Order: sequence, then C-alpha cells, then structure tokens
Amino acid sequence: MLAATDRLEFIPPPAPGLLRALALAVLAHIFLLAALTWGVQWKREAATLSVEAELWSALPQEAAPAPVEVPLPVAPEPVPVTAQVAEPAPVPAEPAKVDIAIEQEKLRLKKLKEKELIEKKRLQEQQQKERQAAEDRERKKVELEKQRKQALLAKQEAQRIEAQRSDNLKRIAGLAGASGTPDSKGAALRSSGPSGSYAGRVSARIKPNIVFTEDVAGNPVAEVDVRLAPNGSILSRKLTQSSGIRSWDEAVLKAIDKTEKLPPDTNGTVPSILTIGFRPKD
Repeated sequence: MLAATDRLEFIPPPAPGLLRALALAVLAHIFLLAALTWGVQWKREAATLSVEAELWSALPQEAAPAPVEVPLPVAPEPVPVTAQVAEPAPVPAEPAKVDIAIEQEKLRLKKLKEKELIEKKRLQEQQQKERQAAEDRERKKVELEKQRKQALLAKQEAQRIEAQRSDNLKRIAGLAGASGTPDSKGAALRSSGPSGSYAGRVSARIKPNIVFTEDVAGNPVAEVDVRLAPNGSILSRKLTQSSGIRSWDEAVLKAIDKTEKLPPDTNGTVPSILTIGFRPKD
C-alpha cells in the first residue's frame, strides 16, 4: 500500500487543458467528415452531354459551322482538412523577480543620491554660515582692538597732557627760587650739569699728575668716567674709550688716582659723574 502511494507521488501532474484539447479534436474530425461527404456527392452528379443534330431543308443552304465543344471546368479536388488543435492562449508572464529587484535597487539608489544631494547642500549652507560667523567674529575682534588702541592712545595723551600740566605748575611755582642766569632757557631751579669752564679746571688739576715721556704719533684721546662725592672726592674711575696706546691710558688713570679730589664748579657744587678726555699733546 505504501509502495503504491509512493509511486503516485512521483507520477507527473496531468497536463493542463486536456478536456479543451479533446473537444477541439472531436470538432475537427466532425468538420473533416462533413468535407469528405460533400466531395463524394459532387462526384456523383450527372455529367452534361453535348448532342449534335443535322437539319435538312428544301433549299440548299450552307450549314453553319459546327459548334465547338467546350470542356466543362473540372472542380478542384477538396483539400483534406487537417485537424488543428487550438493552442492555449498565452498566459501573461508575471514580471521576473530579477526585474523587480533591479527596479527596487534603482529606486533605492535614486533616493540615496537625492539624500546625498540634500546632505551636501545642508553641509554647504552650514559651512557658509560658519564662515560668515568667523568673519563676523574677526571683524568684531579687529574693531575691538582698534577701539582698545584708540582708548590707550587717548589715555596716554591724557597722561602726557596731565604730566606736562603738572610740570608747568611746578616750574611756575619754583620760578622765584631759580638760580640760573637771566638768559638761561632751562626750567629747573638749579643747573645740574658742569659749567663751560669746569672741564678746563678739572683738566688743569689732573694733568700735572700725569707722568708720560713717550713720543706718540698723532694725538689720540683717552676718555674716562669719574664718579665724585658731593665734596669733590673721587670715588671711582673707568676707561670708556681707549686711545689705542696702553701706556697713555694707564698714565691717565694713575694721574686721576693721584689727584684724589676735584674742585667744585662755579656754583659751588660738584657733579656726581663726569666724563673727561685726555690727549698727550694738549
């Protein structure tokens, strides 16, 4: 029982449209029988005979030409009708799954491209806004820096004007105790620098102490900075410009050490620092 059931499972399925094919075959056979019957009846019809008769008259007369027998047309033999089985109408094929997948992929790519274009446009607009914001910040920064510099310059100018005003007030307040000459153009109460004759007095005090017997070419100068106490005592000395002759430089320094003290200026004061130049041939 099971073996029969298994065999039935592997039997091919019945062909579709079997009844319709049988009906068409029967109809074709009926049509063929009808055609054969009509052909047989056509062969059994009576044939048309041609009859020739001679007529005699009392007077001699020429007879008319004998009629020419025209053969009757032969009917064509009937063509046997072959039974044709009508082919089933084509069933419209369903769209292939591959075509549907391709169309879906095209649609997906189109949507993806549109999405990318929208995203690209959004990024461009965002970058444009960021550039505009950066330019605005830079412009504001430059404007603030310009305002700060202007404010600083205005403050410095105000401080300069205020310092000048304060100096003018101090100068006006101290004019009564000024010790300068009538043609003096200074604003201080007392002159802080040495007078024009003070350098000669200092040189006259130091030169006798210079011991130098060498003969030199030219007349080079040796400059020395001398720091003095308020009473004229020499606190220190420093060679600021060499004459190029070492023996002359040393002789000048030793002479200053030997002098020990310089005289006051014409106003009775001694400058705190003094620069003196010495030449061998002066």
